[in-house]
Amino acid sequence: MLLIRGSSLTGFLPLVIAHGGDPAALLKLANVDPDDVGQRDRFIPLRSAIAAVEDAAAVLNVSDFGRQLAVRQSIDILGPIGVAARTAATVADAFAILDTYMGVYSPGIATRIGTHSDPALGRFEFDFLLDPRPPQAQAIELALGVTLRVLHLFLGTTYRPVAVHLPHPGLGTKADYRRYFGCPPHFNEPIAGFTMRAADLQRPLSHDTLAHQLALNYLTTTMGRHTRGVADTLRSVIRQLLPAGNLTAELAARQFGLHPKTLQRRLAGEGTTFAHLVDQTRRDMAHRLLLDTDLSLHQICRQLGYAEQSVLTRSCRRWFNTTPTAYRQTGT
Repeated sequence: MLLIRGSSLTGFLPLVIAHGGDPAALLKLANVDPDDVGQRDRFIPLRSAIAAVEDAAAVLNVSDFGRQLAVRQSIDILGPIGVAARTAATVADAFAILDTYMGVYSPGIATRIGTHSDPALGRFEFDFLLDPRPPQAQAIELALGVTLRVLHLFLGTTYRPVAVHLPHPGLGTKADYRRYFGCPPHFNEPIAGFTMRAADLQRPLSHDTLAHQLALNYLTTTMGRHTRGVADTLRSVIRQLLPAGNLTAELAARQFGLHPKTLQRRLAGEGTTFAHLVDQTRRDMAHRLLLDTDLSLHQICRQLGYAEQSVLTRSCRRWFNTTPTAYRQTGT
């Protein structure tokens, strides 16, 4: 079972009350102990934390509940990871800290700074490593909202990313998202994240060598209890690379700085293969895109990296024992 620290729900109780709801009832529905909420030294199931946010939005009929909750949180929910990040030398170094040590906060979360086709830009990417994937649009928007607050901490409150990417349909108007994130939103994307200027990633932070080293020492000693496998992180990479249509094991290995044979050995040690992960990821994406979006089959083919719609049809027959159109109709 993948866990997350109770601080992930900081601000949940007062926000629910502000909307006239009963936080105790909502937490019970999600199987979350109220005493764990907001506590960095307590762990709760990641699925339960996500369910609490999703259930609250549905029961209270608040479409932007996740974004509202993010306003009540800060980098402090990450504990020593946040200390190490905000005392790093540059913004890029801070995000490298998040990528390396996020398992201490939750081994079910992956973050990474990815490349962009434009060398003047970079991508911050975020993913929940849950399979099967539960409804999580609100939780994703909560995570992106907290990331935006971290960026404002690093780069100033006037900072605006180039774009925000969400793997689900909009839960409001594009204008709502533009006002909140300060940049254009892109929906139904392979993975959640932000496009940022590469120059901003190299901007210096208020580096505190002593605090930074103390935080790193603590994280290093506790990391062994909260590591995640390469397969979990690779799923996020696959989702990002599939739409390009030329995904190979060599290209994926390059994202990790590994030789393809080394990646294959690492995956074999975790009981899987690159081909299996690609197929599993495509199935998961097809399920979400067919049931949760109104994208055309041609657009879904592009998201999955398929050149022809006939390939999607054959895959859906293998995955779901039916055609893409018939499978979409099961969700209506």
